Amino acid sequence: MNSPRRAWPRRVMPIAGGLLGAALVGLLVIPLFALVVSVAPGEFVSGLSHPLFGRALRLSLQTTAVSLALTVVLGTPLSWWLAASSSKGARIVSVLVEAPIVIPPAVVGVALLQTFGAQGIFGPALLGLGVRIPFTEAAVVLAQVVVSAPFFVQAATSAFREVDRDTIAVARTLGATPAGAFLRVALPIAMPGLLGGASLAWARSLGEFGATLLFAGNMPGTTQTLPLAIFTALESDVRLAVVFSLFLAGMGMVLLAGLRRLSTLRRTQRPR
Repeated sequence: MNSPRRAWPRRVMPIAGGLLGAALVGLLVIPLFALVVSVAPGEFVSGLSHPLFGRALRLSLQTTAVSLALTVVLGTPLSWWLAASSSKGARIVSVLVEAPIVIPPAVVGVALLQTFGAQGIFGPALLGLGVRIPFTEAAVVLAQVVVSAPFFVQAATSAFREVDRDTIAVARTLGATPAGAFLRVALPIAMPGLLGGASLAWARSLGEFGATLLFAGNMPGTTQTLPLAIFTALESDVRLAVVFSLFLAGMGMVLLAGLRRLSTLRRTQRPR
């Protein structure tokens, strides 16, 4: 029989763990709840009709569509190679590609300026060709690609690693070219993972702030994305900033629900 002294920690530990977990859940959920209850429906509709919102949303959707397309086109073959290779070079490339995940966005913005700015590595050559990237819409796209591509490459590499190489070999023996085997066999199998990675990359691009602010600036109609519009609105109208924030949060929740649904479908379709 357990003594009362030994039974006491067994009863207390689950309670303490539950309280700590509840504290974290509250810290994550209460701020979102505060956003929802701090704006009346009429204020929300009025805020979405503000000219600042329309321009920023349009620019965000345009730039994130371009950055996502670049990320997928450039990142898919890279992910396929990383998944297939176990060489030291592939491991080094993987670390370099994932570095922007842990590097602060402000540092990314400064690094982009030092790369494409007037005094940067490629700046003088680009200016000689009449091309100026910083503080343009192209700078917004580049900042989004740099900060979001690692999320797609991570997910795509994991998805490609689940593709059975014997299946690819069988396709090759049946006459498929390497490109044909990739497009007709590997890509469909890995598609759920690729879609999940693309969704994460798009969400990261949509919420990008620091690198965009430093590399592209905050010019309405030119480089002011929705997160930057929140920053601008916060300086003069907190309620308007809350409306913009609530809209972005809603988009994120919809995306999260879609990702969870995609993950469920992926598990149910996986062969047992």
